[in-house]
Amino acid sequence: MEETVNHFPVKVPSKISAVLMFWLLCSANLTFVQADIHGAGEQALAKIDIYKTTLALDGSAVITAYPRTLGSLGEDSEWITVNIVNEKPSADDWVGVFSPANFNASTCPPQDEQWQETPYICTAPIKYKYANYSNPEYTETGKSTLRFLLINQRADFAFVLFSGGLSNPKLVSVSNKLQFLNPQAPLYPRLAHGKSWDEMTVTWTSGYNIDEAVPFVEWGMKGETPKRSPAGTLTFKQNSMCGRIRCSPARTVGWRDPGFIHTSFLKDLWPNTVYTYRMGHILSDGSCVRSKLFSFKSSPYPGQDSLQRVIIFGDMGKAERDGSNEYSDYQPGSLNTTDQLIKDLDNIDVVFHIGDLSYANGYISQWDQFTAQVQPITSTVPYMIASGNHERNWPNSGSFYDTTDSGGECGVPAETMYYVPAENRAKFWYSTDYGMFHFCIADSEHDWREGTEQYKFIEKCLASVDRQKQPWLIFSAHRVLGYSSNSWYGLEGAFEEPMGRESLQKLWQKYRVDIAFFGHVHNYERTCPIYQNQCVSKEKHHYSGTVNGTIHVVVGGGGSHLSGFSSMIPNWSIYRDYDFGFVKLTASDHSSLLFEYKKSSDGKVYDSFTISRDYRDVLACVHDSCPATTLAT
Repeated sequence: MEETVNHFPVKVPSKISAVLMFWLLCSANLTFVQADIHGAGEQALAKIDIYKTTLALDGSAVITAYPRTLGSLGEDSEWITVNIVNEKPSADDWVGVFSPANFNASTCPPQDEQWQETPYICTAPIKYKYANYSNPEYTETGKSTLRFLLINQRADFAFVLFSGGLSNPKLVSVSNKLQFLNPQAPLYPRLAHGKSWDEMTVTWTSGYNIDEAVPFVEWGMKGETPKRSPAGTLTFKQNSMCGRIRCSPARTVGWRDPGFIHTSFLKDLWPNTVYTYRMGHILSDGSCVRSKLFSFKSSPYPGQDSLQRVIIFGDMGKAERDGSNEYSDYQPGSLNTTDQLIKDLDNIDVVFHIGDLSYANGYISQWDQFTAQVQPITSTVPYMIASGNHERNWPNSGSFYDTTDSGGECGVPAETMYYVPAENRAKFWYSTDYGMFHFCIADSEHDWREGTEQYKFIEKCLASVDRQKQPWLIFSAHRVLGYSSNSWYGLEGAFEEPMGRESLQKLWQKYRVDIAFFGHVHNYERTCPIYQNQCVSKEKHHYSGTVNGTIHVVVGGGGSHLSGFSSMIPNWSIYRDYDFGFVKLTASDHSSLLFEYKKSSDGKVYDSFTISRDYRDVLACVHDSCPATTLAT
């Protein structure tokens, strides 16, 4: 039968749901809740055993939320006040934010003989707080006021008061519904390089399918009459997620409709030019819905001398500015990194986030939360990404590592929500240029060893660059395919992923890669210029002339829980930091490159070096870098 609470239909079972079978069936796959196979931490929403929810409706408990209409001035986020009055308060009472608001058994997986009774809540909330978060005296007074920050996620919201903690939720009361004025509005623009230097792509999210409205980007040089470019529309469904229906959060408790993802290609851009743009949709009645106005600066011509500044980091994740999910401590440095980049945005030209983006781990609502968090960055400069284990890995899905780190996403959300100039976005390797830089981005979640399709791409990417025009050659992948003295590698008697640099180090040496960047390990470490485990330079902060090896940098301290180092410091390890941070590369000409490692806490430089050289230094032969020569005349 159903009861109505605050005009909200809730299914009341005749007896407590028997959902233990779910956990028994999935016991072999419970590793999806772990933040990293080698690290501590947990996706905060995975702590909630939502299938065990039972009803404990109490008329003396009331939860209300306001304002009811959000975004009345066009905002895409708004602070909400939630008031709780509860005559039977307890320390483990908590409030979950559900969207859509009409959560019920219809969101449950298909029934079969293994369900004795269908649970009546099968979708995790998008965030939560304990009722005593802002009032330590809640258990005595039964009253509390909470503040939540909501973003537009294409559906209405309801706040639900539970007792019983996260492991044994008892639904006590449901609030009134709230909704943004236009829940379908175009939001969260994400810039990325196209397949040529004079092309910028704009990707965004909306609630409009192509049969409801026609997407476009209105853009032009600042101060000139704008023009329109069409956009394509993609989405993905619950059955696009990987894993058994019982065991993958992306297919069960974590599923939420992602809306529609649109991408437009802005072509024939003039170099180093400021353009303004806004996303829009033409409705069936001929009217238009438009976003706010944004701007970006186009790329310089390849090889052009100009001030060029690149940011690189990995493993950032997301966090909640309102303190939600407060006991997870899952990505404690995420907001610091985000805020430092926003603060310095006028001095940044392009950002590379090299894997482990949102750490949604199968909780699809968190992709919206992540795109909203980084919007000030992604709407202004190209935000180039790489694929990490928390985007891609799931057993029997084609990933190189047979783990459950993606929570069943198996790459689909990342590949859909972010554009990269790859030939096949399911194979997440690509090259891109920015002025004097040439980047080769590998996909460590697919096989990179010699003889594979990706290995051939990597060699072609490294070989294709004209070092006279683009002297700075950068390689990057998510996992450490180079060097790291991280503690868990040490326990395995290694300094890298298994088979990491076995096939690649001869390519880095042959094509004279300047710097190789990696994430996955949540700390910072820089090596000397190195080849075959040996430092090839005694310098630590200034390299001039011919450099005989590649400098390897682990920059996985973007925000997720930190990883420790081994007690032994290898002779190739120049600088190690157990903290959150990112790297900034600055080039103003073909002869000088400045490298800076900055902490996210204060934005100050803690490690740096420079490279000074001429084109002849790149041409000079070093060990294993030049082909055989002949004495013939």
